[in-house]
Amino acid sequence: MSTNRFGVRTLAVLAVAGFAVLGTPAIASAHVSAQPAEFTQGGRATFAFRVPNERDNAGTTKIEVTLPQDTPLTSVRTKPLAGWKAEAVKGKLDKPVTIGGKEITEAFKTITWTADPGVKIGINEYQEFFVALGTLPEGKDKLELPTKQTYENGEVVDWSQSTGADGKEPEHPAPALKLAPKKAGEDAHGGHGTTPAANSTDTHEASAAGSDKTARYLGGAGLAVGALGLGFGVGAILRSRRKA
Repeated sequence: MSTNRFGVRTLAVLAVAGFAVLGTPAIASAHVSAQPAEFTQGGRATFAFRVPNERDNAGTTKIEVTLPQDTPLTSVRTKPLAGWKAEAVKGKLDKPVTIGGKEITEAFKTITWTADPGVKIGINEYQEFFVALGTLPEGKDKLELPTKQTYENGEVVDWSQSTGADGKEPEHPAPALKLAPKKAGEDAHGGHGTTPAANSTDTHEASAAGSDKTARYLGGAGLAVGALGLGFGVGAILRSRRKA
């Protein structure tokens, strides 16, 4: 009888663990990132800055993104987010730049999201800030977007480091977009066949699907283990009752 009880308890623990894995949401990236992060040169990009709160004693109340000036962006649009005020600031360029045969003398320099009083990205939480940017530079395979994350206690984390030639990720990497050359006949305006008017909710869901893939695999394995353990557990209980 004691052996049966031990087996039942063990299998029950496995079942609980399996369901716990299945019920655990995908954890946000450990640093500020762009999701999705791959687009086409010369087109537009609609994506989200994914910002996780990394402190256990303070919430995030401000996000400030610095936009490139050597390859300036002439179009910046932000999606409204309840509880947050977005501001895109334009300024004169040190040197005029030609984009699409047009001379550009001013461009967007920063995008800032500031939380309303009482609003923040709390402990163990993350938030996504959606933007639409254009025109993406040509002849460049990556566009870095240094970002400062400010906590309610005044701490500022500067996500601005570039990945080294060895490919090793630095401690505070800057969010970056990978830019692929435009293929013949491809509409670069939305990046990889999407349109600039694409619903950002769909973009978010596509991003979440990619980042959640691992979690789903683990969840499926957990469910299988849990169901197996539950089945064995119930069978063991029935057998022990019959013997009694």
